[in-house]
Amino acid sequence: MQGTADTYLACDLGAESGRIVAGTIGDGRLELEEIHRFPNGPVEQDGTLRWHIDSIWREIVAGLTAAGERYGDRLAGVGVDTWGVDFGLLDGDDSLIEDPWHYRDARTNGVMDTAFSIIDRADIFARTGIQFMQLNTLFQLLAMVHTGSESLRRAERLLFMPDLITWMLSGRKVNEFTIATTSQCYDPLNESWAYGILEQMEIPTGIFGPIVSPGTIVGELLPEVAAATACGALPVIAPGSHDTASAVAAVPFTSGNAIFLSSGTWSLMGVEVTEPVITELSLEHNMTNEGGVGGCFRLLKNIMGLWLVQECRREWTREGREWSYDELTALASESPPFGPLVDPGDDRFLHPGDMPSRMRAFCRETGQPEPVDEGSLVRCALESLACEYRRVADILTELTGRTADTIHIIGGGCRNRLLNRLTADATGRRVLAGPAEATAMGNIIVQAIARGEIASLAEGRALVSDSVEPVEYEPEPNAAWDETYERYLTIRDQHQTGTRV
Repeated sequence: MQGTADTYLACDLGAESGRIVAGTIGDGRLELEEIHRFPNGPVEQDGTLRWHIDSIWREIVAGLTAAGERYGDRLAGVGVDTWGVDFGLLDGDDSLIEDPWHYRDARTNGVMDTAFSIIDRADIFARTGIQFMQLNTLFQLLAMVHTGSESLRRAERLLFMPDLITWMLSGRKVNEFTIATTSQCYDPLNESWAYGILEQMEIPTGIFGPIVSPGTIVGELLPEVAAATACGALPVIAPGSHDTASAVAAVPFTSGNAIFLSSGTWSLMGVEVTEPVITELSLEHNMTNEGGVGGCFRLLKNIMGLWLVQECRREWTREGREWSYDELTALASESPPFGPLVDPGDDRFLHPGDMPSRMRAFCRETGQPEPVDEGSLVRCALESLACEYRRVADILTELTGRTADTIHIIGGGCRNRLLNRLTADATGRRVLAGPAEATAMGNIIVQAIARGEIASLAEGRALVSDSVEPVEYEPEPNAAWDETYERYLTIRDQHQTGTRV
């Protein structure tokens, strides 16, 4: 690979923060610089949870402006990645009808039961291969159908969140492959929208547009955006627009059997496969098959992740007790191990609110001692996650016949050294933690492939490997983990609730 001074911009939007990251390729390395960061999260509008798109757009423009001023004509592309399932609706005049709904809004409570009264659960899975979660686009749209949504009636196009930002940048309306597959509205076997399911649920099929592959050069910045940001006629490139697709594209796999774990608000744990694994067993385990970069699929499980800790921290801040994440992790490290456990997938934990009280209630209902302070609550969350990671790793082995001895933890959560250590010990597998900036790196790699700066995904991953040194955690055997894990399985199985993520 020849060195180059080209710089690519990753517009990386997460459920807690967004940022513009510049990535420069040269001398066999990928160097990142965070240009602009801003808080992100749901806003309440008339009793609903939404994404305030105007605020997000202002921050994106501010970040692009800073990048344009810094890098000028060195800029080679910009690509957008975000979380999955959420979307905006455009009317016939190409106007956004309303702020996009947030996936944690309560409007989808109970809607899966409605869906299963129309189409059998197994049939939906057979045609989509996607894990059942009430937040999926399919169920959000069905909720709109059953409430007689005027917005849905007026809609001419549906754009998932990264597609929406891409349209605002370029004026081009496309649905990128990896983000489309998260929706449970896509049929991976027929490589098209799942029109039969959509029609049976009376969801208008005309709102779904052409699907483009990761690495598609969608267009250039609109003239008014180019002028406002000093970025010029910058190519707008669709990366793996689902943030996990971009993150996994940057995993420097040590073997074909390794597991990836994208750790953040959500934990997404899985393996790369050449085709979807849609079987009775994958349905039984509520696994998901999401599109990846380079023609692969990601067989994975969505796990509630560090959301539990984030919501605990927000509640303590509201009460006047402000803790940094590092301080909370330190408190958890000092808390006694192998204490009470929760099921991260219990649906009481899905929505924002008083997470400490919910966790204590779960422990109380399952006959466990309640966590008494911040340290024990965070310890409870992290040990529960480690147990769930072990369960999912075992399921992946069962489904693929591949026994992985390594888990690559990527994303912001890989900075949590305690969780990394617990994961290695609970699963009995080596953990390689890093890169923390996998999403931005993967986004930039795909852009560079599109522009011909990198020849292949394998070359891009080698670039990441040469740029970042992961932190290694070898498992430390402890018989207490086996007892803890069995206790976790018993708690989980005896306390199952309707919607499990």
